[in-house]
Formats: sequence, structure tokens, C-alpha cells
Amino acid sequence: MTPPILEMRGISKAFPGVRALDDVSFRLLPGEVHALMGENGAGKSTLIKVLTGVYTADAGDVLLAGNPVVIGGPHQAQEAGISTVYQEVNLCPNLSVAENIFIGRGKVRWKQARARAAELLTRFDLDIDPALPLGAYSIAIQQLVAIVRAVDISAKVLVLDEPTSSLDRDEVARLFAVMRRLREDGVAILFVSHFLEQVFDISDRVTVLRNGRLVGEYETGALTRATLIGHMTGRVLEALEELHAPGEHAPDSAQPVLRAEGIGRKGGIAPFDLTIHSGEVVGFAGLLGSGRTEAARLLFGADGSDSGQLSIDGKPVTLKSPGAAIEHGVAFCPENRKTEGLVEDLTVGENIMLALQAARGWVRQVTDSDDLVRRWITALRITPSDPDAIAGNLSGGNQQKVLLARWLITQPKLLILDEPTRGIDVGAKAEIQKLVVSLADEGKAVLFISAELEEVLRISHKVEVLRDRQMIAELANEGLTPERILATIAGGGTGTVAAEGAAQ
Repeated sequence: MTPPILEMRGISKAFPGVRALDDVSFRLLPGEVHALMGENGAGKSTLIKVLTGVYTADAGDVLLAGNPVVIGGPHQAQEAGISTVYQEVNLCPNLSVAENIFIGRGKVRWKQARARAAELLTRFDLDIDPALPLGAYSIAIQQLVAIVRAVDISAKVLVLDEPTSSLDRDEVARLFAVMRRLREDGVAILFVSHFLEQVFDISDRVTVLRNGRLVGEYETGALTRATLIGHMTGRVLEALEELHAPGEHAPDSAQPVLRAEGIGRKGGIAPFDLTIHSGEVVGFAGLLGSGRTEAARLLFGADGSDSGQLSIDGKPVTLKSPGAAIEHGVAFCPENRKTEGLVEDLTVGENIMLALQAARGWVRQVTDSDDLVRRWITALRITPSDPDAIAGNLSGGNQQKVLLARWLITQPKLLILDEPTRGIDVGAKAEIQKLVVSLADEGKAVLFISAELEEVLRISHKVEVLRDRQMIAELANEGLTPERILATIAGGGTGTVAAEGAAQ
């Protein structure tokens, strides 16, 4: 076997109350795509932060090309040839593409820099203007620009941390084409993703972590989806298959919990109609930018509508703010849990109580808060189970559970979930999907938004299809397939259309 370009031996790292890594070893070969897999809390992010000098390991060694190195920070890692592109692009959208590629390298001759940027972009088949602001381009293009920047700094090791979480299928294919070209050039790529299909599509080898320990290193071609999940979770994962089909427990046609008639917002979402009944899970399906989140924000009062009428329990309401929505029994878990949901510096318990305190008034103390917090920590299996743990130290999946607990504690009539399983592991994803189904069985109305069509179909009674910020069709989930939804997106009309049969 080719000697590894990167080797981490016996890495351990602990935080107060948490042993994040325990004697973990990892190897990365030149010219390979190596997937790092594990459930949330397995230690993936901690291992990457040790590699890039964000954290200092308590024990263990890092070797580059066989030579021991001590990496004191991200800048030193970059100088050593280790570049990282994160899920959230950390470039400057107000600067030009060329400036983003070369900024931070001392004195730059910008005429030559723009020419060099154009050359690099052409190499990766990126037909964009290096003189335009980076923010003028999509997130997918911005991520590719970040990769171009990393490669031009002579990266020997490229770390891609959840690079596909915000991309559609065409954008993923474009990213993978770039990754394959870099692999052919000898660049070693460490790829972190929660999308199993993508791991099988692009990676050569897989390393699995579980509970901060190394499970094993495997050739991707020798694994099946089931065995990989088993390595990640420590069990044969049957949770997803345990979900009943949505149609088996379809809601009755009694008074709807929510009815929207012609509500919309100029520049946000065209006027649409929507009805959600008690015990019903309604899925929103559409490509990125289709208007899914914009529609959800109108229903929660986060954005004001400039047309139409909204009714809750048959009574017309005007939701001028999220506070008004909470008072009417509407809860909303936003897509970006980092910037719009979690308060990372507060404890788990404090985060869980925020919505209930808002509903009852900030001044009044919720007397039974400790019991309520512990009840929901137990019910959702939040780890660690300490209500005094700092929320920002939890894994992504457990942070998502904290947000769910925050809203479930208010006993809402309608729960709006915008990408609740984005960026979390397959085990936590299964738990959240099962929770949504159980909530519907208990009579709650749920609006479920996900970019994964299979996930929407798994738990929804009906699917609202959006395209170009318009709701173009409503499809009953009876024999409905992802291909039918995509065909509707590609060829559907405008406005809300009731499906005459999903199997057409």
C-alpha cells in the first residue's frame, strides 16, 4: 500500500464531562477520497479540529508524509498543506471571486491575480467571472471557489466537512467531478457526510468512529449500506423500517388546524392555499430556492404576508410575529439551528425552556421547569442527559433534539419542522422521523420540510410541491414516488393543484 500522506495515531481528547476521542487512529493516502463516518457525537468534528489545530490533543501524534508535526492552529495547518472547506462557507461574499481566492497572502498584484483566478476556474470548469462579488453566486459555486482557493495554496490534504448538505443533486454531481479530478492529481481528500449514497458514490475507503473510538477502516466497495450503518450504530438499524406507512393512520376530515387561503409575500412566495388537519403530516417538497422555507415563515409569522387569509381552528387570525403564532399553538423549528434556533452559550435546560417562557411571559418563572426539562431530555434521549450541559458542546443531532424539546414542551397544535434531520446521523434521523409519526398519531398536525424526497414520502400523508417560489401541486401520498415529484417539479403548472391520483 502507498505510504499515507497523513497519519493520526492514538489521538485522545477530553472536555469537561465528555471524552470526545479515545485512542483514535486514522490514515489518509495520496490520491484517495476517504470518508469519515459516524453518528453525531462519534468524534468526527473533534478529530478534524485536532488535525487542523483548532484543538490540541491530550495524547497521540500527527504525521505528514511520515514526519511528526505539531499543528498550532488553522493557519499553521494551511501552511503544512492541510486545507479545510466547511459546511458553512467561510469566505467573504462582498469581495470578488478573485479576492477570495488570494486574500491573506500578503501583497497581491490584482491584475495578475485575476488572470490566475480565471486560469484556476477554467481548470475546474467553473464558468464564472472572477471580478464579480462571490455573493452573486450560489452556495454550491461558493464552495467550489473555496476548494479552488485551498488547492491553489498547494493543499496536499483537503478536508471537506459536510460540503453537500445545502446542494441539490446537480450541484453535488458538479462537486464530485471536481473531487475526482483532484483525486487524479494526487490530492488526498477527507470527506465528511451524512449521506450514505454519496459516500458509496465518491469514496475509496471509509473510517468509522463510534462514541469517540475507532470502529474500523474499510474499503468502500467491500461494504453494504446495512453493514456500514451497523458499524456506525453498533446494531442492525431497523428503526427506519419500523415506521408505518402514512396512509395507515390517515387523519379524519374534521375541522382543520390551519387553513391558508391565498397567503403570500412579494419577493418571497406567490399566494398559495394550504390545509392541515389534526393528526396529519404534510410534506413540502421542492428544490433549493423553491420557496419551502419562505412559506413556512409566513405560517409562523416570522415574515408578514401581504395577501390572503390564515385561519386556525376555523377562526381567522393575523400572525404579526412569532409570539402571536406561539399564542395560537404554532411552533417552528428553523432550518439553521445554529443561527436561528440554538443559543449555544446557554445550557440545554435553558434552551428547552425558551419557547415556554416566551409563551407565558419572560418575567414569570416556570415553576415546574426542572421536571419538564428532565422529562423531555429523557423522552428524546438527549445526550448528555445533564440539563446543565452547554448546548453548544452537543453533537448536531442532540442539538436538534433540544430544539424539538423546546417546542414540544409548549404542546403545540401545529409543529413546523424545516429540515429537522439536516446534517445529523442516520440513527438520530430515524429517531426524529419516528417521533414525527408518533406526534401525528397523537393528533398533532405537522408540516415537514426536507430536501430528501424519500424522507418526505416516508412520513407524509400528502405532499405540497413547490417550484420557483410557487406551490404548484398537492399530491396524495398513495403510491407516490420521488420520480413523480421530480416530474411534477419539472413539468408542473402554477398555483396549488389538488392531485387526482398520485399514480397518474
